[in-house]
Amino acid sequence: MLEFDNIRLELESYETPLKELKDSLHIDTVVTKISELEAMSQDPGFWNDVNRAQKLQTDLRTMQKKVESYNRLVSDREDLLALCELANEDEDMDSLPELQEGLEKYKKDFEKMRIETLLTGPYDKNNAILSLQAGAGGTEAMDWAGMLYRMYTRWSEAKGYQIQLLDYLEGEEAGVKSCSIKVIGENAYGFLRSELGVHRLVRISPFDSAGRRHTSFASCEVIPEMDTNIDIKIDPKDLRVDKYRATGKGGQHINKTDTAVRLTHYPTGIVVACQAERSQVQNMETAMNMLKSKLFALAEAAQMEKIEDLKGEQKDIAWGSQIRSYVFCPYTQVKDERTGYVEVDVDAVMDGKIDGFINAFLSGMKIQK
Repeated sequence: MLEFDNIRLELESYETPLKELKDSLHIDTVVTKISELEAMSQDPGFWNDVNRAQKLQTDLRTMQKKVESYNRLVSDREDLLALCELANEDEDMDSLPELQEGLEKYKKDFEKMRIETLLTGPYDKNNAILSLQAGAGGTEAMDWAGMLYRMYTRWSEAKGYQIQLLDYLEGEEAGVKSCSIKVIGENAYGFLRSELGVHRLVRISPFDSAGRRHTSFASCEVIPEMDTNIDIKIDPKDLRVDKYRATGKGGQHINKTDTAVRLTHYPTGIVVACQAERSQVQNMETAMNMLKSKLFALAEAAQMEKIEDLKGEQKDIAWGSQIRSYVFCPYTQVKDERTGYVEVDVDAVMDGKIDGFINAFLSGMKIQK
């Protein structure tokens, strides 16, 4: 029957892409490495070096997950082909919805794994530290930064990532002046590095009694979190330590004592802050880890070009420097200026539906404007 033939042909068309995906993922090499690590983990002295053992165990789980995901793609395709053939022979039209649904899910699963093969940067698998800063536009810009904070939080939750709020400075009337979050999970930085830059909003401002259209800006900086055990020596003389009362999100305890910490590193000008923890000691430790991550990234980069890649190009948070425009009025559209990728459902985007933008960026996609 034609319906089943079409599904069968589409499933069969994945034979070559599956082989190419296997090569891109180096599945045969990974399987060999898994066997080696499993053998090493059985060694009596494996846990003598706890840090090394934990890292190897993490690497082992990551590789096992990769192979399992690929094998699942292979077996799911075979199962769908078998079901399609059986339903076609029996002219079982009741199976058609199940096959159509299975095919759509398979296509999404395949695309998700294909995108992950593009995450080949040295820090792509790391956690990400994402910071937002309101730009030109006053209260409207602070509200916009708050909307972006919600968007990235929703996206992270949908991905199954954990979110740790590091710093949050509320706006006077609405939104946030600045905030930092740590997104915890495999490939968090690899995905979120596409978001660094200036984001532009066009809408009828709820803060304008005349109902005029406003343009606002907010910047997003994304850096990878580095291993907390990295050997970075920081001279106390190079640091300015400010201790202040935490504000904003974080629970009832957060406003009661001067627990928040801000560190300024004089030689580089790097500023980090943390108010997420209950004690000043914990906030100091977290802030130092953030600072070490930034310093390590700079030290590893060595050249300015790579430093800019890690932190994002430092542009003015204003007109002409945006990477993406979110238009709520007079029409609805979100357009990435780098790839040309467009979404017209702005509500869905603000609820965290940004995978299309991320995938287009990672794929090096360029659409004619």
